[in-house]
Amino acid sequence: MPLIIQAGLWGLLSGSALVLGALIGYFSKLPQRVIAGVMAFGAGVLISALSFDLMDEAYRQGGIGSTSLGFLAGAAVYTGANVLVSRRGAQHRKRSGFTEHARPSNEQGSGLAIALGALLDGIPESIVIGVSLLEGAGVSLVAVAAVFLSNLPEGLSSAAGMRRAGHSKAYIFGIWGGIALASGIAALIGYGAFAEAAPATIAFVTAVAAGAILAMLTDTMVPEAFETAHEYAGLITVAGFLAAFTLSRVVGA
Repeated sequence: MPLIIQAGLWGLLSGSALVLGALIGYFSKLPQRVIAGVMAFGAGVLISALSFDLMDEAYRQGGIGSTSLGFLAGAAVYTGANVLVSRRGAQHRKRSGFTEHARPSNEQGSGLAIALGALLDGIPESIVIGVSLLEGAGVSLVAVAAVFLSNLPEGLSSAAGMRRAGHSKAYIFGIWGGIALASGIAALIGYGAFAEAAPATIAFVTAVAAGAILAMLTDTMVPEAFETAHEYAGLITVAGFLAAFTLSRVVGA
């Protein structure tokens, strides 16, 4: 199978967690502590992935200049876009449900904003999955696992909010299916657009994604995981980091 198709399929797999989360959020009600635990574990996995896979690889290919510029640019672009969608009701898009003190007054608008926020979060992550295939050593399983785990809470949050707003199942799952498909396309583009790019360009793009992911972790996943998991969030995050670090070393050995 051509690598560009593999990239798209891996991106689609990671994006499918949004649909899975929406299914769980629509048809059942998981305890928020469980979802917070998944979120904390996923945050640890993402921190490990961006530290040892993305930034290390970017530095190896493009040096400190391209890596630093891309890292800061990714964080700046993500932060600006995140401010826009957060002001429209997506500030708690990683949450498994709305608490009374943080419930938006317009749940319909919030659900749509969460969907836009999920797209914002997923694009850099999916591009990284596609770029990881450029080395010819196969996809980064750590990156796929990290993106999958970070996507679950968003599907849960939005499905619950959209259902309360009166949207149909077809509407809700159509949106999440579309975003999952967009994740696959982003991974495909990540591979196809940079297959012939110079190492410095690939380093810049990889670092942009790393910066955006770290900004996302700081703005959404870590605070909201801690709010529910409290004193256990740190331990669970460390466990996720260790699992990803171990996987990257075993697979890369």
